[in-house]
Parts: sequence; structure tokens; C-alpha cells
Amino acid sequence: MTRSVYVTGTDRGDGRQVVELGVMELLTRQVDRVGVFRPLVHDGPDRLFELLRARYRLSQEPATVYGMDQQDAAALQADKGTDELVSQLVERFHAVARAYEVVLVLGTDFADSQLPDELALNARLANEFGAPVVTVVGGRGQSAESVEAETRNAHRAYAGLGCEVLALVVNRVEPAHRDAVERALGSHMPVPCYVLPDEPALAAPTVRQISQALGGTVLLGDDAGLSRDALDFVFGGAMLPNFLAALTPGCLVVTPGDRADLVVGSFAAHSAGTPSIAGVLLTLGERPSREVLTLAERLAPGTAVISVPGNSFPTAGELFALEGKLNAATPRKAETALGLFERHVDTAALSERVSAPRSERVTPMMFERQLLEQARADKRRVVLPEGTEERVLRAADVLLRRGVCELTLLGPVEQIRKKAADLGVDLTGAELTDPADSPLRQRFAERYAALRAHKGVSVELAHDVVADVNYFGTLMVQEGLADGMVSGSVHSTAATIRPAFEIIKTKPDTAIVSSVFFMCLADKVLVYGDCAVNPDPGAEQLADIAVQSADTARQFGVAPRVAMLSYSTGSSGSGADVDKVRAATELLRSRRPDLKTEGPIQYDAAVEPSVAATKLPGSEVAGQASVLIFPDLNTGNNTYKAVQRSAGAVAVGPVLQGLRKPVNDLSRGALVQDIVNTVAITAIQAQ
Repeated sequence: MTRSVYVTGTDRGDGRQVVELGVMELLTRQVDRVGVFRPLVHDGPDRLFELLRARYRLSQEPATVYGMDQQDAAALQADKGTDELVSQLVERFHAVARAYEVVLVLGTDFADSQLPDELALNARLANEFGAPVVTVVGGRGQSAESVEAETRNAHRAYAGLGCEVLALVVNRVEPAHRDAVERALGSHMPVPCYVLPDEPALAAPTVRQISQALGGTVLLGDDAGLSRDALDFVFGGAMLPNFLAALTPGCLVVTPGDRADLVVGSFAAHSAGTPSIAGVLLTLGERPSREVLTLAERLAPGTAVISVPGNSFPTAGELFALEGKLNAATPRKAETALGLFERHVDTAALSERVSAPRSERVTPMMFERQLLEQARADKRRVVLPEGTEERVLRAADVLLRRGVCELTLLGPVEQIRKKAADLGVDLTGAELTDPADSPLRQRFAERYAALRAHKGVSVELAHDVVADVNYFGTLMVQEGLADGMVSGSVHSTAATIRPAFEIIKTKPDTAIVSSVFFMCLADKVLVYGDCAVNPDPGAEQLADIAVQSADTARQFGVAPRVAMLSYSTGSSGSGADVDKVRAATELLRSRRPDLKTEGPIQYDAAVEPSVAATKLPGSEVAGQASVLIFPDLNTGNNTYKAVQRSAGAVAVGPVLQGLRKPVNDLSRGALVQDIVNTVAITAIQAQ
């Protein structure tokens, strides 16, 4: 039977989209097929569903998401009564429920409704759908006592109407009141209560949203610049020195279009990072000269300049009425919202209360989300040596917003800050360190010289070596100042892992450093080793790789069933290559009798049950192998790339194994999500 969750509220303005997004995140970690149903909808685009569809790659047709238009519902209720309205909505809900493992129901928004007693209607629908409710209460601008009373009333209202209340989420509470509200509710309420503080970045409109709302014309600015949040508004009318003193971080400068001095001054301040601005909004329909715009663009590439026809006073009124919205065009706001939800909601406890039927399939998206959850559960610090690289900065933004781990970025600090400002990336909470002038440099030089004294390395030579970001980052890990390191987006594999071989070295019981890829197929995750490090491992090395790979698989929730791959299955073949795999299999069985192992075995017999039934009937591994060990790098590397490209698999890795502390290498073609995943894996390894 389909399990459903109904997210509802008591009034408008509760910022419920944060909770709806957070609950969707929980559901997609548990099951593959999640449906969405909104019983009543207003005219116009449904921004939240478009965000959910883009973010979670929903295949659901939009027409099936909506029960009925609000106006049609009001007319039907007036004409034929509430029972008929509910009956039709229940029928449309079940059409969705039959197609999905779980359904997220988005309650009515209490905005411009012609329906009487909207709260009671939501409660009635939840009961008819068989869906427990998560009730959201808005706390913006209220005292702690008022928020507490309203939350109690919300629980009483829904429980009194027969609803199963899973939890209450109090949103947009004044940060200074959050702890007091949480204590008061936690000691008296019969269900879990979670309190989310008001988050200015969520309410702040983006520059693009401002431009669209005011009918502006974009004179300058790229996608990143238009995606910046306008955290404040600074109205320019003063002379330049006084104006510059009024600028605040993330502000949108609003000035008449003929004030070229303020435009150039704003861009110069942004370029210097004192402070970084969101953009410039020009009023009166006036536009600076092409020469001024060219200079501004050179000072701060990507930063937006928008022209609007109105004068400053009515424009100010419109600006203060705007509020940021979660939608498919604001992915960074979604990360902020999820980070807020996950910091203040016990997601493990809420997932247990939701108790959606867990899917046996593990999709790539489910695996990626489980990585973030596992990393967040026991935070570690990861150092990123490539702190000026755009993809690394964008990944850092996601990791910080989601609270996945603590971060240290290496590189020239002012250069990192300027690049982050140009990209609209928020590095709040990250540690920025320049190895060239760090007070740690001399200490690290002495440590490295001691480690490499047998190679004739002096302290003077080491002083130059440790200024390299990869050596500096590796020494941070070795010295316990970071728990792991991720590099390689612009460095070679050798440049990334050589310092680890020299400084961190292998575990005491390990003779070799190897790697695995997590191959996320449509319905399962396989572990491939070694596809990146060892060209032609011998039998003992293959056995070592298998042990490491099985342990890595188990650490990330993949039950290890090890297949030692060859071009021959069982005893059917002979030759040096097959004999090597056969010897490695026997070594593995003797070292780790607890592991389910099969080998030599061909790939098809390892993963396809019908082939396994013919070639190795009765095997515990054949047909259901989860850890596949390749006989050499040539075979492994080509196979992982063939599966990745031909089967559309997501390849996460390479993940290095065998080091005393985790260091991982990125592909130089790594995407932002690849970097996020690898950092999460590194944090989990450090746990």
C-alpha cells in the first residue's frame, strides 16, 4: 500500500516550501518512485513542483499532480457540497497513489482562497487520503510566547479533527527566540516539534527575480551574477566616499542611471571585496555610457547591472514588497533551505515516523543523497587545495549550505574571496588559508624534512615544497588539522597522491594503495576495483585490493559479494592470467573467510542471474556480485568507462583505499556534483 505524507499549515506566510522540500528529500532517500499531489492549485506556474521536478528528476506528468483549480473547487463546493469536492479529490489522489511507492501531498496555501474553513478541509483530505500530516506554523515577527501558543493550537486543531500528526515544524522564528521556543515545545507537546530560525537568504530575492518583477533590462551580468541574493538595499544619492561607507555585503545598489560615479565605485568595491555586492539597479530609465559599462564589466565580471524605467521612490516600494521564492531557477536557495531543514530537524527520527516502504532498488540519486546524510551525521573537516577553481568553489557552496562537512580551502585568500564574490558563492563558515604565508609553513617544512631526511631533503628545500597546495593540504591531514583531502580537478593524479604516499603512507596491514569506483546503475550500486591506480597487480596485490574494496563497500552500505574477474569462469580455463586470479581468490578466502567470494568468474556470470545459473549454479556470489575486482588496470578502466557511457551509469570516484588517512583524487573533468560526492565520501572515510 502506498504511504503518503501530507504537509499542511494554518495560515499563509509560513514558508512551508522549506518543509515540503525537506520532506521530499527524506522520501527520495528511502524510495525510488515518489509522486507529488497538490489537491488545490491557483492559476499560474507551480514553482515548487517545477523545483521538485528539476531537482529530483521526476517523470510525473504535471497534469496528474493537481487535483483541481481553487476557483473550480469553490464553485463545486458551493453547488454540490464539501462531500462531492472531497470525493473528486480523493479519486484523483488515488490515481497518483497507484503509480508511486509514496506520495508527498502539498496542502493548500491559505492564499486568496474562496473556500470556507480551509484548515478543516486539509484535515479532511489528509484523513481521506490515509496520510499523516506534518504541520507547519509560521513564527515570523512573533514573540516566543505567541509562537508557542500558536503551535499548541495547530496541533490541537489537526489532532482534534482526527489527523495523525507526525510532527510540527515551526518556521521563520526570530533567531533569538529559537532555543526558547524549542525548549518550551519539547517539554509539553505529544509529538516532535522542530523549530527553524528565520533565514534572510531564503527571503532575499535574487537579482534575476528583481529584474523580472520590475520589468528591468539587463545591461550587464551573467547567470551567476543574476542568481545572487539581494540581502539588503542601499540607495545611492550621496557623494561617493559617503556612499561607499554605506555598502553592506550582498547589497543591491539602487541609484539613478546617470550616477556613473556610483556605478563604477560599487563595482570597484566589489572587485576589492569591500564589500561584495549583489548588483546595481539603475532607475529613471537612464543608462551609463558604453565606456562606463565596459569599465564596470572589467572590474567585476558577471556582476549585474539592471535598468528600470521608474524613479527611486516607487522602485523602493516595490523592492521592499518582494520576497525570494524557491523555484527551479534558484538551486542555491534550495541548498540553503535543505541545509536549514537538516540542521534543525532530526531527519533520522522523522524518517522513522514517516516509515515509507524502503525500496530494494538503490538509484544513483538515492546513493548520492545517502552519502550526504551519512557525512552530515558525524561531521569532519576536509581540505580542498584547489581553492580558486570555479567548480571547487561551487561545490564548497553546496557543501556548506547543506552542512555536509567543515571545509578548508587553500590558495591566495583574496583571490579566493574575489572569485567567490564574482560567482555569487557564499563561503561563510569555510577556513581560507594561503600556504605561502601561513604560520604553519615552517612547522610543516620541519615535519616534511624529518619524514624525507632519508632522501636528503633539508628544511630549506622542504620550505619550498610545502608551499605547494597539495603538499600543504596533505600535511594538514597528517597533522590532524583536517580529516581528509580532495584534489585533482586541475592537478594530475600523480600531483594529488604523491604527497600522500610520501607523508601519510599506507595502513599497517596494507601493502598497496588502490581505488574503487561506485558505479550507480539504474537500480543498484556496484563497486569496481581497481580502475585507476595499479597497472598490473600480482595475486597478493589483487587479494589486497579485494579486501580493501569489500571493506569500502560495506562502509558505504553496499553488502560485499566479491567477484574476482577473469576471462574464464570456474575451472573452465587456464593460462597465466587465469591462474593469477585463481591464486588471488584462494588468498582472499584464506585471509577473509567471512567474505562471500567467487573466482575466477566472467563479468556476465558475476552480475546476471540467468548466466550464473548455467555457469556456476549454487554460488552465493554468481549473478549477484556487488564488488567486482578486475585483473588489471587496462581491463578495469575500460570497463568502468564503457559501463558509464553505454549504460548511463553514474561513476563516483576514484576513491582511494589503503592510506592511513583519506585522500581522494578527482577527474580533471569532474562536475560540481562529482566534487560534492567525493568530498562526502572522504568525510565518511574519515569517520
